[in-house]
Amino acid sequence: MGSIIEYRSIGVIRTPFREPKGTPIQPPGGRGIQGTVEILQEFVEGLKDLGGFSHIILIYHFHLVRKRELVEKPFMDDSSHGVFAIRSPGRPNSIGISAVRLLGIEGNVLRIQDIDIVDSTPLLDIKPYVPQFDPGDRVEIGWYKRNIHKMLVTRDDGRFAKSPGKPS
Repeated sequence: MGSIIEYRSIGVIRTPFREPKGTPIQPPGGRGIQGTVEILQEFVEGLKDLGGFSHIILIYHFHLVRKRELVEKPFMDDSSHGVFAIRSPGRPNSIGISAVRLLGIEGNVLRIQDIDIVDSTPLLDIKPYVPQFDPGDRVEIGWYKRNIHKMLVTRDDGRFAKSPGKPS
């Protein structure tokens, strides 16, 4: 049995997307869309030297996700796949990641662009994006290979979102 782990939000992500439905499903689908990240004052010192990076990785909590399934039909395919072979929000742990463009930092506010995140999403962590840290040779993208062309136009259809008034 897995351990119970608790995380505390370090801030909140602000975007133009008020609900999951209609939100881009990956950052390239949100190209040009801007938002902000508001960091709690107690964590502002941790932003030191982040301004030298063009992109950052936001790690956040999918706060609007309904019950999770281990096998699910993702946004970009008509077939079901195991949750660990898809990048949809319905996961055993409601953790999301997005690599976004960092436009600037003003006090405790980060201005970001290329967003695929719902407004008021709790932020768990920030990491600088460094492409050399991730493998780049001979990368295989599994079933996505036949559907990757759909990424820029596919939007969340609400299938993973909580229904209003229903507990998750």
